[in-house]
Amino acid sequence: MDVNVLTDYFYRYGNIIIFIIVFLEYMNMPGFPSGVIMPLAGIWSSQGNVGFITTMVLSLLAGLCGSWALYFVGRYGGGIFLKKYTKRFPKQKEVIDKTIERIKTKSYLGVFASKLIPVIRTVISLPAGVLKMNFTGYTIASAAGIFLWNFAFVGAGYIFGESVLDMFL
Repeated sequence: MDVNVLTDYFYRYGNIIIFIIVFLEYMNMPGFPSGVIMPLAGIWSSQGNVGFITTMVLSLLAGLCGSWALYFVGRYGGGIFLKKYTKRFPKQKEVIDKTIERIKTKSYLGVFASKLIPVIRTVISLPAGVLKMNFTGYTIASAAGIFLWNFAFVGAGYIFGESVLDMFL
């Protein structure tokens, strides 16, 4: 998905597209890179189409909902789903194995830190569910990490605004 398509979605569908795209990105769907999505949401905010706080709230809620979906798949589908997932996406097996170890050793701090690392931040929800982490603790750690990640990228788009968008269009 390129910048032009995302920009068109933002203008066509309004605020709801921020939620939908961020939700899909946090569900680890291919084609939804946050390095493009989040700054565009910030740019869109800087243009006055939606407030910065609204963008942050929508992106945080969408990130949590996407993370919760994968957490519950991991929690209730457990190892069976993880085996099928890594068979379908073999490149992520090593990442998931390392993530499980990180969660075992670092617990909630591991979840928080993982939400700040590309690729791992969307994958961590499955192993956290498989390990049956406390949902409240998982949610707090996830929310803190998601907020920082989104704030950095949405904030960059907001601050640099259209000058960045002009480079791509």
